[in-house]
Amino acid sequence: MDQATEVREKIDIVSLISEYLPLKKMGRNFKTNCPFHNENTPSFVISPERQIWHCFGCNKGGDAFTFLMEYENMEFPEALRALAKKAGITIKETAFRKENIRKRKNIHHQQSSIKVLPLYLN
Repeated sequence: MDQATEVREKIDIVSLISEYLPLKKMGRNFKTNCPFHNENTPSFVISPERQIWHCFGCNKGGDAFTFLMEYENMEFPEALRALAKKAGITIKETAFRKENIRKRKNIHHQQSSIKVLPLYLN
């Protein structure tokens, strides 16, 4: 099982969304006004059974990751880290990510060196 799946299984979508929005129980699901568009009648539905959300007004929907990405304007890696922390799961940095971080540090170091170089040429 990959880490995203592990996090998805540990996070309860109703608890997560209720940290941001007031929810009302409606049968097996929960409803509230959609945070992504203006509306008077709640069309934002959260299914605890399926661990998904959907707005019948703007047609957006997804899981805990997509909610956090939309609501907090995050990219997937940020949402994964935030939800993993909430679930008490430590995310392992992949070799690919470590290599990207190393490359960014090298580029930053090279750019710093280039800025200093003209001082030695004068």
